[in-house]
Amino acid sequence: MALTSIISVNYNQPLVTLEFLRSVRAHLPAAFTEVILVDNGSVEDYGDDFKKCYPGLKYIRSESNLGFAGGNNLGVKEAGGEYILMLNNDTEVIPGLIDQLVKEMKENPEIGIISPLIYYFDNPSVIQYAGFTEMNYLTCRNKAIGFMEENDQQYNQISGETGYCHGAAMMCKKADLLAIGAMAEQYFLYYEELDWCEQFKRAGKKIWFTGKTHIFHKESMSVGKESSIKTFFMTRNRMLFIRRNTGAFNTAIFTCYYLLIVAPREIFRYLLKGKKELAAQVIKGLRWNLNHSKESRDIGYKPPN
Repeated sequence: MALTSIISVNYNQPLVTLEFLRSVRAHLPAAFTEVILVDNGSVEDYGDDFKKCYPGLKYIRSESNLGFAGGNNLGVKEAGGEYILMLNNDTEVIPGLIDQLVKEMKENPEIGIISPLIYYFDNPSVIQYAGFTEMNYLTCRNKAIGFMEENDQQYNQISGETGYCHGAAMMCKKADLLAIGAMAEQYFLYYEELDWCEQFKRAGKKIWFTGKTHIFHKESMSVGKESSIKTFFMTRNRMLFIRRNTGAFNTAIFTCYYLLIVAPREIFRYLLKGKKELAAQVIKGLRWNLNHSKESRDIGYKPPN
């Protein structure tokens, strides 16, 4: 069996990361996996604890927070596996996860990136992800298939092409990644895995989902709290995604729609709630795109040799 490099990123979550490492150690074959943990500028360095928890761990510490894409890209540079499996540190795995993902990729060589079925860790009877619909590029909206559905094993035998993979668990071949490019680091948070899937699609690869294996994700089932950082990056990156992945005509239509309808509606909504800071973050996200129009049109990101 070919070697698989598991890459995960920690940012100020040592206890969650230790639980992740215990899950990997208990359920995935050490003889055919290497585990790479990137500490993304955490306040404290728990490297010794992580290494004790998982013998043979490759531990990389970045002194600054490089974001989701930057942290994973740093891990890719140390990856020696034929396959790369990016797993969130707030996930837990099951036996056979890697075997099934690799099997899917071998049986379907056109696959570029594949994600498994995802259940909520706190309530495994509820599905978080069973694929994504395609993007509506005029509105930059799509839907998560299976989201919040009761788990009746309705997706357990389904494998096939899907709109996008889920950032919590994505496998690809290292050779494809080096040829096509790593995730674009200018996103920092949100939309980077969608953009990465677009890179693979442009290269003629397919984005795949399989329900024949799964993981558990510790993300809350409730809608995350509104925050300044989330509001800024969701606004900023929604526009960035369209500008990077569609032509000038589509970008112009989306920009009119976003600037004249969506953004004013969001600003007005926040002001009605007395959340002036969030309204300011929407404006900040719009302004960022105006100030970075040229460099953000560059397609793809290639890691240095």
